[in-house]
Amino acid sequence: MAATTIIRKTGEFAKDDPNCFNRLHHSLRPVGHARPGDYIVFETRDALDHQFNFETQHAAVADADLSRVHPMTGPIYIEGVERGDALAVTMVDIVPDIYGWTCILPGFGFLRDQFEEPFLANWRLDRLYARSEQIPGVRIPMAAFPGSIGVVPGEPEVEAALAREAAVADAGGMALPPDPTNALPADLFGPDGPYMDKALRTVPPRENGGNMDIKEMQLGTTIIFPCFVEGGGLWTGDVHYAQGDGEVSGSAIEMDATVTVTCQIIKGGGKHLKYPNFTGGAQLKQTEPTSFYAATGLPLKKSGELPPHLAWIDSPKLAALENVPEDLTLATRDALLNIIDYMVRERGLSRQQAYCVASAAVDLRIGQLVDVPNFMVSAILPLNIFKD
Repeated sequence: MAATTIIRKTGEFAKDDPNCFNRLHHSLRPVGHARPGDYIVFETRDALDHQFNFETQHAAVADADLSRVHPMTGPIYIEGVERGDALAVTMVDIVPDIYGWTCILPGFGFLRDQFEEPFLANWRLDRLYARSEQIPGVRIPMAAFPGSIGVVPGEPEVEAALAREAAVADAGGMALPPDPTNALPADLFGPDGPYMDKALRTVPPRENGGNMDIKEMQLGTTIIFPCFVEGGGLWTGDVHYAQGDGEVSGSAIEMDATVTVTCQIIKGGGKHLKYPNFTGGAQLKQTEPTSFYAATGLPLKKSGELPPHLAWIDSPKLAALENVPEDLTLATRDALLNIIDYMVRERGLSRQQAYCVASAAVDLRIGQLVDVPNFMVSAILPLNIFKD
């Protein structure tokens, strides 16, 4: 008979909760134990650790402390897991909090060069819809999933990630180095911790999963993780009430939540996995809108400009191009800007409101990757979110 392991939330903030961490390292200690087939219940915190609430105003977003991002719940030691195994984790239930938020944070997000002012949508949540006074006339259906879920990386995986991300930063690209500020657990990763300069930030996903932000990882989906430490070290957090493909503003509808999963061990299965895989059935259909409007995009830009994803490349020839060949990111950017323009023009939203709606509800789809020089992307806006 299946047992239930519950990892409860204690304290207002993650620093007061012994069941939370916000850095990744092989030294993380389990906060609970479970057996394969047990129900595991995680009480999780929102991505910014309760820095926003219903009373928070737009200007406060610019003062958010990003060193506290991603307070995760766990890890859980799963009996019988060894390095080289795989852990199949099935999503059973997600209970939302009553409060959620989506923001535009200056300097962050896919269109960070286009949206430089802070904006915050506070959402009131139930198990049907999210509604926000900051974006009136819009209601977004619940389609919850964990933005971040993973296992603990092993020592080789931590060292490899540190090396390759340092190389990205050295080349001028965007990467977040270890930072002990507000790191948890503080005794391991804080300013006096033994691993303060070795603990990985939780923003990028890696071989162990993490901040994957894949909206299809909803109820009924099974996520299969390669395992790197004894016990696996299962954890989750950063739960999203709803999200569009891309999470383009940098946030979905972020919330506290109670997440229930079960898991099974695939002995030796991790040796065949480079990254997490996932499997399911109706989840893909459940994320499809009943009606939609779509805008398309091509890899075009203005001569002399370098969008953020290209800005680190010092190339006058690239800057001079209007048509950047085979650039999927630029085509995606173009489609997204076009659907934002549509929402402003046809739905009466401000550009900031439309950007947040896109982050919470617009899906980005690859059309083709072969018709050189122009790849094509569609931005699909569900029309059922606009209540008449």
